[in-house]
Amino acid sequence: MSTSYLLLHGLGGSGPEHWQTWLSTQLVERGERVYYPQFPDHDEPSLAIWLQELSELMDAIPQDEKLIVITHSLGCMLWFHYAATLPARRVKQAIVVAPPSAQIQLPEIQEFFPPPHPERLQLAADATLIIQSSNDPFCELENTLFYAEIGVLSITLPNMGHINTASGHGAWPFILQLALTGTIPFASGEASVPASATD
Repeated sequence: MSTSYLLLHGLGGSGPEHWQTWLSTQLVERGERVYYPQFPDHDEPSLAIWLQELSELMDAIPQDEKLIVITHSLGCMLWFHYAATLPARRVKQAIVVAPPSAQIQLPEIQEFFPPPHPERLQLAADATLIIQSSNDPFCELENTLFYAEIGVLSITLPNMGHINTASGHGAWPFILQLALTGTIPFASGEASVPASATD
């Protein structure tokens, strides 16, 4: 059974300099299969349209592929909504990077909040990891506790901003190693991502 990757971008898309685009290129160069949908109207997203397109893509991806989902920003909220539908397909791993807080009053994204049934993240993937930043302007540190308390593994990286191009994250070897190996690279070694936060 082969492994493939699904990358979900956020508001405004990820763009050519973003780590998601870099990651897609790195994975393809290594012979991996990557799905990197570009959702319509990414500056004024529609939850219903994005969710429909994601559902159709998930149905189209062959069932014999072990799928790893890697989301960023509003793409994280899209994955929350998809997981809440209790889809029949369960992915191998979901890596949720820099989910925004509902406290950020951006009119363009308000229909994506609140995330429905966040506890269902555990049902949509064999393993889920939420990666947050200690100084994310779209999710204040105190609001990261919401994501830390929903029953999945969560780590907070220091001073990474919104983990996007603006914070200097084009090439990001951390996420490439995590995607390829399922291990979290730290200076002192590596830690594997368990099947659940309680493992």
